[in-house]
Amino acid sequence: PRQRRRAPGGRPALLPGLPAAMHRSYSLDVSAPLLRTQGYVDGRWISAASVFPVLDPATGQEIVRVSDCGPAEAKQAVDAAYKAFHSWKQYTAKERSVLLRKWFELLLLHKDELAQLITFECGKPMRESLGEISYSASFLEWFSEEARRVYGDIVPSPAKDRKLLLLKQPVGVASIITPWNFPSAMITRKVGAALAAGCTVVVKPAEDTPLSALALAELAEQAGIPAGVFNVVPCSRESTPSVGRVLCTDPLVAKISFTGSTATGKVLLKMAADTVKKVSMELGGHAPFIVFDSADLDKAVGGAMASKFRNSGQVRVSPCRLRSLRGKVGGAMDAELRLGHGSEPDTTQGPLINARAAEKVLHQISDAVSRGAKVVKGGKRLDGSFMEPTLLADVTADMLCTKEETFGPLVPVIRFNTEEEALAVANATSVGLAGYFYSQDVRQIWRVAEALELGIVGVNEGLVSTPEATFGGVKESGLGREGSKYGIDEYLEVKYVCFGGLKP
Repeated sequence: PRQRRRAPGGRPALLPGLPAAMHRSYSLDVSAPLLRTQGYVDGRWISAASVFPVLDPATGQEIVRVSDCGPAEAKQAVDAAYKAFHSWKQYTAKERSVLLRKWFELLLLHKDELAQLITFECGKPMRESLGEISYSASFLEWFSEEARRVYGDIVPSPAKDRKLLLLKQPVGVASIITPWNFPSAMITRKVGAALAAGCTVVVKPAEDTPLSALALAELAEQAGIPAGVFNVVPCSRESTPSVGRVLCTDPLVAKISFTGSTATGKVLLKMAADTVKKVSMELGGHAPFIVFDSADLDKAVGGAMASKFRNSGQVRVSPCRLRSLRGKVGGAMDAELRLGHGSEPDTTQGPLINARAAEKVLHQISDAVSRGAKVVKGGKRLDGSFMEPTLLADVTADMLCTKEETFGPLVPVIRFNTEEEALAVANATSVGLAGYFYSQDVRQIWRVAEALELGIVGVNEGLVSTPEATFGGVKESGLGREGSKYGIDEYLEVKYVCFGGLKP
């Protein structure tokens, strides 16, 4: 039998409104190799001078302590990635493809344990965590196939004595900075493309969720990914600025890929500017969810529930502004949502990631109520970082919940009278990541899909993400695209070669 490591769990205080099962103890139980607590640099597990705690957001209890890497470890990782790049880019596309495929297969083999890690460090229900592992693995599978389809061009020459070639080559070392809400999939969506292109990477996972990143490093090593190609530098919230500065300013870094808030993205862009790095960013969103008169209301409610309450609303493509559906959504919330620890089989809503996240949701509710909104369902903060799923009616465009990304289980409902009014409100933001609308009118579907100022549009569908399609926003929601055949282009440069001196 495999040796296993059991991380201590905790018994939470009584949480009003939560099921009785929530009040028992929980512990994370995974095989020893997958519960890693050190950084991973140049194929070795390294310790730092200090450690930081990783907490179960459902209980507030410490799971493990992880090495708190600083600028020195970050620089060491960049140097290792730069050294490895010179050999990794020489691998054939097929060789890189085979290794990525092995990594994909290992994720599926260990999906139950990887899902446990997500549930305990992120708070997701196990069913969602298992879904994330499948989603995470799908990017390694997709880009293992795309690795063999990086095509250049032979361009017809205007002169008879030369040939014009356009070659695609990897950019070099990529800094990968990822969020906590999808601690596995946000890494593979970026890293799968980078490694397929021939780049090497340094991953800085979110301080709340480093365990998934470190487990990915363990499986990368088992898959045969060479030393230095995939590096992970976990760090605390306090160390993040100094580590981020190394990853965004070091001259050996050629590319930055970041998912997070728009405010942080702007800071990283300024840092990247001094050395003119290639940058792709998936930043904040504020997704409208519009239901027109011709819509199938039952399908619209199903789409709203699936997209809004996934990961307790902590999704950048989660709807923040629903139009109509107040009564039906309220009934579905009563029937379908169950708060609790993510390891409980009946749980559909776990905690928010930390107390700050819960405070932000509560602040938006208080602001809306003070401006005339009505709380139809929920509205209360429970113990720890749990929030009641909340439905607000009579919401107006001057309220914070219509201007700021919520990242929590809050549904503000705004009524509209015309298509033009709905579009005006939907587009009246500085961001444009994703949005959804329901309609059976084909002419209206085309009009609205083209008019929405968004990078992603779901038509009669609330769950749209897939590795085969692009993911990314417009306006201040980011730069570049992830996933699809275009995702690998973010890690490639086009080189023009003019081969002259050829006599006709």
